[in-house]
Amino acid sequence: MNASDRTPADLLRSALAADPARPLVTFYDDATGERVELSVATFANWVAKTANLLQGELSAAPGDRLALLLPAHWQTAVWLLACSSVGVAVEIGGDPADADLVVAGPDALDAGLACSGERIALSLAPMGRRFPAVPAGYADYAVEVPSQGDRFAPFVPVDPDAAALVVDGTERSGAQLVEQARADAEALGLAPGARLLSGLGYGDWKGLSTGLYAPLAAGGSVVLCRNADLLAPESLAKRVESERVTVTAV
Repeated sequence: MNASDRTPADLLRSALAADPARPLVTFYDDATGERVELSVATFANWVAKTANLLQGELSAAPGDRLALLLPAHWQTAVWLLACSSVGVAVEIGGDPADADLVVAGPDALDAGLACSGERIALSLAPMGRRFPAVPAGYADYAVEVPSQGDRFAPFVPVDPDAAALVVDGTERSGAQLVEQARADAEALGLAPGARLLSGLGYGDWKGLSTGLYAPLAAGGSVVLCRNADLLAPESLAKRVESERVTVTAV
């Protein structure tokens, strides 16, 4: 990727310019049998729509804090890059009462109501389906995002040195995040075109880096497996082969 990239959103723009058609995120949920593959272009389109939702509909601005109450999931990855695009700081598993906005999955809806700002709910159902009924106190992501624009431009340039991510009690700026992701990619032996399979959660830096940031920084891709503990060893081996995985972290 470009040495001048200083935020995760920069990394995504470079990936889009280099090869928009290649896979970026392949997601499995071994509890439901779901498989979703997103090319760089498709993932970037979801990011742009979500960033437009954040900036336009939700009035989010640089410096705002968003409590992200989602598991490792392709839509979680989209939200992380959308927040980077706008300049909103993400706190993984953060306290909704202290946040300007909250994004919650179906298991965290009650906790998310403590946020006095905008609240977005994700069903995390296969194919990005809507909730059967919109949860009280929330807007349904699957209802709100499709109508958003396919291109995004921030109202205010994002400061790479501003807070971008809080996880494990550690705050990182966009520039620090990219620097650490590059170091992690090197430690994992990721090269351009590498394909990393991760069964780790998004609840700590290791899981986030392995399952998104390091492959993105290396010009590679990730096979993100939720509920991978339900997968038999022989089935995992078949997946590694069929997905042409070069590095595994489970």
